[in-house]
Amino acid sequence: MRVRFWGVRGSIAKPGPATVRYGGNTSCVEVRSAAGTLLILDCGTGAHGLGHALVAERTTPYRGHMLITHTHWDHIQGFPFFAPFFLRGDEWDVYAPRGLRESLRDTLAGQMQYKYFPVSVEQFEATLRYHDLVEGDFTIGDIRVTARYLNHPALTLGYRLEVDGVSVVYATDHEPHSRELAEGRGELAGEDRRHVDFLAGADLLIHDTQYTAAEYPSKVGWGHSTVESVLTVARAARVRRLALFHHDPLRDDNALEFLVEAARHEAGTDFEVFAATEGASLDVVPTVVPRDRQAAALAAKTSVPDAMLAQTVLVAVDEPSLRERLAEAVKADDLMLTTADSGEDVLKAARTTPPSLLLLGRRLGGEDGFETARTLRKGPEGYARDVPIVLVAAGEGEADRTAGAEAGATDWLVAPFSMLYARTRIRAWALRQACRWIAASAPPDEAERLRALHDNGILDTPVEERFDRITRLAKRIFDVPAAMVTLIDKERQWFKSAPGLDMRETPRDLSFCSYTIHQEGMFVVPDALADPRFADNPVVAAGPRLRFYAGRPVHIDGRRVGTLCVVDNRPRQLGADDLKALDDLAVLVEKELG
Repeated sequence: MRVRFWGVRGSIAKPGPATVRYGGNTSCVEVRSAAGTLLILDCGTGAHGLGHALVAERTTPYRGHMLITHTHWDHIQGFPFFAPFFLRGDEWDVYAPRGLRESLRDTLAGQMQYKYFPVSVEQFEATLRYHDLVEGDFTIGDIRVTARYLNHPALTLGYRLEVDGVSVVYATDHEPHSRELAEGRGELAGEDRRHVDFLAGADLLIHDTQYTAAEYPSKVGWGHSTVESVLTVARAARVRRLALFHHDPLRDDNALEFLVEAARHEAGTDFEVFAATEGASLDVVPTVVPRDRQAAALAAKTSVPDAMLAQTVLVAVDEPSLRERLAEAVKADDLMLTTADSGEDVLKAARTTPPSLLLLGRRLGGEDGFETARTLRKGPEGYARDVPIVLVAAGEGEADRTAGAEAGATDWLVAPFSMLYARTRIRAWALRQACRWIAASAPPDEAERLRALHDNGILDTPVEERFDRITRLAKRIFDVPAAMVTLIDKERQWFKSAPGLDMRETPRDLSFCSYTIHQEGMFVVPDALADPRFADNPVVAAGPRLRFYAGRPVHIDGRRVGTLCVVDNRPRQLGADDLKALDDLAVLVEKELG
């Protein structure tokens, strides 16, 4: 990978004689793979120079991609000045974190309203496509991209890029979760450990190092790292090279040079340290021994329907002012709020209406929040084993992170914190939870499809041997616990034949088959736990714990009204002969449906 820095400064552009050596433009980094895939990381003021350089070397229209970490001004001010956007024939895909309200396009267009700027987004001549992201993986050309939420007062993503046997991690605007870590000490736990996992084995880490530990006490909650914390996580992640990035606008070249030398001394021979410098480029080449990294389980580009964003947040905090502020933060983003006053109330609420997120006081009604968290995690029904539990502490002294992690806490929210910070963290936890079960939308011909199904008269008829014969054969051929003839009604999935199951219908939004009727041919899910559309679906996460699905649509009057499908409790792959057998059996079902 070829990496070139076009903007390395943080917060506000700071050109001038005191920043000539390292540069004064704000965040913008160009990345190219050996195959020629072009990625741009952030669009701060450095994008102005990059854009003109691209135009100067342009021989054919560009097909490029822009990954924006978040929409604070220092990361998007170059957007209206990026020259390739004004070239007819160019195509650009723009990616950024998905918010709970405005779309990415609307947010970027906001700074180009007439009252702020004379040119609107409608005047771009290039084709621009906007993509709202959540956490997870996707691909751009030959580059695998992993998006991971960072800790910043605006919803922010870091990006891990993997191609050609190397990995580059871009993690700007990130504050350590532990205030001890900000000083370069303490144990890595919870979200700080998760951050290390995201950086693990990177050949090049470009990381926010805006502050020092001495400066940090007056900057708590501003969403930036200290040099000391980044050296600690870089060592734990075993990175090869560290680029100090997002330089503070108050730090001149001499001060930055001193900071780099101190960081190099601390890193020793563990990894190389340098300051990202405007105009500098470097090639990232593979190590002799490739480093493994656990793949993310979610798809970052998975769409998040608005209905999935209606997450329930349970606030169980003793201190009145904290509880009031958290409730306000939850409601500000149209999330559903429930409250509890004791550990017993929390357990009761989790059993009856499991929340998407629990904000749990370190102390609650005289009880220990650790004990409540531990009980939730170990509950026999498993109703809260995967729910994010965020412990809320009135001060750093209460935040025993090691004990919290042992009790099953996902993260900490430690006062004092701003309303903006609380909203951003809650939003990130809610979105992370929202994306693991996504119900299929209705197909375009839904009205005609339902009419064909209802006119046929097969719904709610008794079990019939002519259909059971086919599903028994499918069970035997594929060696699965269940095979079904399903019909997708308006709000339910009804089983005409389902030997091995003790039910006749389920809600439609639980249905894998609702995806199958969107297409001709087979729909196969080799491992539902690895698929962000199904991982938290109750039929996957709890009983009957499905892992594999394969279905083929069946038709009435040319409309896809249901499926013949097979399911299993273990991940599987089907070969060509298996798919042909399922297709043949589906034809028999269609003949019986008339």
